[in-house]
Amino acid sequence: MADPERSERRLRPAPLLFEPSEAVADPEHFFDLESIEDPAELLARATELTLAFRAATDRAVEFQAVAAAQLADPRRFDRLTTADIARRAEWTEDYAKKMVEFGRDLLRGNGLADV
Repeated sequence: MADPERSERRLRPAPLLFEPSEAVADPEHFFDLESIEDPAELLARATELTLAFRAATDRAVEFQAVAAAQLADPRRFDRLTTADIARRAEWTEDYAKKMVEFGRDLLRGNGLADV
């Protein structure tokens, strides 16, 4: 069963815009937040960005888990051990094992439609 809160979060538009390279070079610049003078508007936009980044993080973690499970699949002739996956992803081996299991759950259909 899908998590309704998670589905709602995914349906929310996330207006993340890529920053121009000249803006990235300025350490004070962050998605034009520094130019917003109205604190209520600043709070609203910063909150939108926070939610968008959290949703992007959750989504990326799901893709990491699926990839880890696929790489560890015993049916692959070139399968990787969890130690190899951990090294590649800069994880601990215990975390890699958990991610492989999470990915297997997603691939079995406990969330694959969302991935």
